[in-house]
Amino acid sequence: MTVEAIGSTLSSTNPTSLPNAGINEQDFIQLFVSELQFQDPMQPLDNSQFLTQLAQFVGIEQQSEEITGINNLSTLDSSDQTVALLSHTVQVTNADGSTTTGKVTGIQYSTNGVQLTVTPSSGSVLTNVNLSQITLVTP
Repeated sequence: MTVEAIGSTLSSTNPTSLPNAGINEQDFIQLFVSELQFQDPMQPLDNSQFLTQLAQFVGIEQQSEEITGINNLSTLDSSDQTVALLSHTVQVTNADGSTTTGKVTGIQYSTNGVQLTVTPSSGSVLTNVNLSQITLVTP
């Protein structure tokens, strides 16, 4: 005996390809409020279950804030390291493989990351130098 689907068939979308596959704070609150609205009045939600769910949510929120804080600290740390390069002599590898030695005279922070300005003792000023191009730092 075959059974046909009622209504439309379900799509076989991969859940990882969905734009918002995870549950966020707003989804959790809506789910929690719905659970409270539709609970059985003869068997209301147990206080320990309520507190467990609330504690889990608070824990997830704290972890999210900690991750944001750690990311901010790592950004500040890399900024400090870059500022320490100011007025130091560096050796830069150019696109053609040659090297240029000069003094770091400027730092620019952009969406592409940190970019330096290096002024050699002779020749033209190098701008938009990435940190990955620096091969040697001397005081």
